[in-house]
Amino acid sequence: MKRYYDFKWSVAGKSAAVGAAAALVALPWSRAASLALALGFGCGIANALAIMRGSERLSGAGNAIFFGLSSLLRLAGFSIVAAALAARGPWWSLGPFLAGFFFPLAAYAWGASRAFRQTDL
Repeated sequence: MKRYYDFKWSVAGKSAAVGAAAALVALPWSRAASLALALGFGCGIANALAIMRGSERLSGAGNAIFFGLSSLLRLAGFSIVAAALAARGPWWSLGPFLAGFFFPLAAYAWGASRAFRQTDL
């Protein structure tokens, strides 16, 4: 499990670094895009860590219904952030937000698939 926890926090840290760099690169082009990227990465990292924690609880004889409901509530909460960002700023700010939001999940999925291929489970 230590290797899993190291991997989990490694993905979160690397995603935060990529998000900060992307937001800084986008800043001269557009403040709205930079803010959307930063918020997207922040929400994406929080969502990915919450999904990982929920999966840990589920694997430890957890309740699948609770896991599903908590996932829906989490998705609804982050959707409100995205909608508020798009309503307040330019409508296209939803694109950078979603790119930042899904990056940590994609990084985790890619890293986990590589780790599973390397081990003989």
